[in-house]
Amino acid sequence: TMFEIEYKGANGIVITSKHTTLVVDPKLSLAGLKDVVVKNAVELGTEERFLLRAEQSQLALEGPGEYEVGDFSIRGVAAQRHIDAPGSEPLATIYRVEVQGVHIAVIGNVAPKLSDEQLEQLGVIDILIVPVGGGGYTLDATSATGMVRQVEPKVVIPVHYADEAAHYEVPQDTAETFTKELGAPVESVAKYKIKSAQSLPEALTVVQLARSA
Repeated sequence: TMFEIEYKGANGIVITSKHTTLVVDPKLSLAGLKDVVVKNAVELGTEERFLLRAEQSQLALEGPGEYEVGDFSIRGVAAQRHIDAPGSEPLATIYRVEVQGVHIAVIGNVAPKLSDEQLEQLGVIDILIVPVGGGGYTLDATSATGMVRQVEPKVVIPVHYADEAAHYEVPQDTAETFTKELGAPVESVAKYKIKSAQSLPEALTVVQLARSA
């Protein structure tokens, strides 16, 4: 396996390659779950408040810019949060993460439409990780589907949806609401293992990950 993607709840995602572990939005205590263990890992925050900035993490990254970390090449692009008024300061960051020729877009709780400039900075994306719970806090099924159409990935991994173990600030829709709206085939796995860039599906596929403890 070249690398694997694991889901921890909320927007918490762990991407593990041979030499490097990247943890997106590890502070899951905000959603009533256990914070992700970030020992020797790189923390990546879609917003400052989702980082732990733990002493035992290798590094914490947040905000626009270009970062090279171990096996990962990362580009942060400024974005507006879903909860902020249109035209206000962009306090969120969307990321393009490249690992061994595969391009992953990590979308946090951002406003529904990406600008041409944001799309250009993301470039061609193979795997899109997108929150779908709605409730005025994240993209809902319709706007998440709209974003999939904008980005045109091969694989979509939905995150931040209703989960009886999590306690969100506002009620969240189920992942099924999104997958029905999108209408693409769904593959449910515990972890998503990517063997090579060539092993990705040809047609748009939803990969639904089980939340791992």
